Amino acid sequence: MINTELMRVTSLIEGKPVTQEQEKTMEVINPFNGEVVGKVSLASKEDAEKAIESAHQVFHKTMKKMPAYRRAEILSKAADLLEERTEEFAKVLVLEAGKPIRDGRGEVGRAVQVIRFAADEAKKIEGELVPMDAAIGGGNRIGMVRRYPIGVISAITPFNFPLNLALHKLAPAFAAGNTVVLKPAGKTPLSAYMLVKLFEEAGLPQGALNLVIGNGSEVGGVLVTDPRISKITFTGSPSVGINLRKKAELKKVTLELGSNSPNIIFNDGDVKAAAVGLVRGAFAFSGQVCISAQRIYVQRDVYQDFLDQYVPLVEKLVMGNPVEETTDIGPMISEAEAIRAYEWVKQAVKAGANTVTGGNREGSLLEPTVLVNVNPDMKVVCEETFAPIVSVIPFDTEEEVIAMANDSKFGLQAGVFTSDINRAMRVAEEIETGGVWINETSTYRQDNYPYGGVKLSGIGKEGVKYAIEDMMEIKFVGIKLS
Repeated sequence: MINTELMRVTSLIEGKPVTQEQEKTMEVINPFNGEVVGKVSLASKEDAEKAIESAHQVFHKTMKKMPAYRRAEILSKAADLLEERTEEFAKVLVLEAGKPIRDGRGEVGRAVQVIRFAADEAKKIEGELVPMDAAIGGGNRIGMVRRYPIGVISAITPFNFPLNLALHKLAPAFAAGNTVVLKPAGKTPLSAYMLVKLFEEAGLPQGALNLVIGNGSEVGGVLVTDPRISKITFTGSPSVGINLRKKAELKKVTLELGSNSPNIIFNDGDVKAAAVGLVRGAFAFSGQVCISAQRIYVQRDVYQDFLDQYVPLVEKLVMGNPVEETTDIGPMISEAEAIRAYEWVKQAVKAGANTVTGGNREGSLLEPTVLVNVNPDMKVVCEETFAPIVSVIPFDTEEEVIAMANDSKFGLQAGVFTSDINRAMRVAEEIETGGVWINETSTYRQDNYPYGGVKLSGIGKEGVKYAIEDMMEIKFVGIKLS
């Protein structure tokens, strides 16, 4: 059974809880049943400023001077602690995010791996020698390129993977020798609080990771505009990300934003494998995944075959209480979001689309929904649904489907199913996304490859090694020999 005892958490600066005389609080709500599972003390603008100053001081006094082996030791210890507490963290993900318990365990497992990747990379950060004599007049000189941590990083994280996506920002930052002020999503602050306490136990210096839980209007601006912040890494909506980038001015910025990922099945592809993969690809965590398969394009002569195999698999998914081991589909993050997505389905049907399966809503639960006869202007096609909704669309030619896939303001990741390696590479070259998987769904992600989009899907890359690169500055040092 999951412990439903009310969790009380606060922001943390140098490991100490932030308290105020006139305390503002917020409740954390279980998306499945509406029960209050946590009570949070909200930080003020002044608290955010104190958190930044603390991280700034600790960076200069401690973290930037910490040797690589010690940073790796702390990360390794944190990974071990998190792995030991898999069930504890997974259950909190169920309570605050409505994530099915099996998916919660999966997220914790990935999070452990992210920290271990970072521990390895901490010991691989290196510079290089520049061949100075390659330039005329460059003889008798030595040129070195060295990498240095940039300072305080502002990490602003989303609700859908509150543990793993936080660690995609924290672990690389610590591997590089930086400090972090973390602002978690308001709906999922409990796992963030636990994570900060875990890093403290692993030996991270107090103040190297400060937690600020508060309204974006109250603390968000400070975490973007304060001159002591060197980099902002944000995962969330395009509108917020664009506004953030404008305010960030010359600071480094990584934005992981939205998508409506295309998945293409050619007539020479493995239709059965595509159907099986795209069940989870479209409906994992109720479709609340940035790279969730939203648009499935199927070549016309295998279109009906795909639907005949796909729809029965979708209908076998078990929807219900995320606490139960058998649950595949839990609630959306709130009833308001479920209502919004349900309205989009109704709008599509009114405009001519057909619901092959699903389409019904009960509270915050929305049935896995498969739509056909859609058009490109429908919200379920051109916007990011962030819900258990997928559209299956026929196509005739390779050129046609590339144009259809690229007819989007987003471009994060895509999937292509074909047995023709030449076609696979042609399509991968032409698809306007930050990543393309061949014979795998768009929803697959490993934590050690460069991950990030184009267009409105964002700028910059995550993936531990690649995140570290953007969390460091390059400095050239030249020596003229006598």
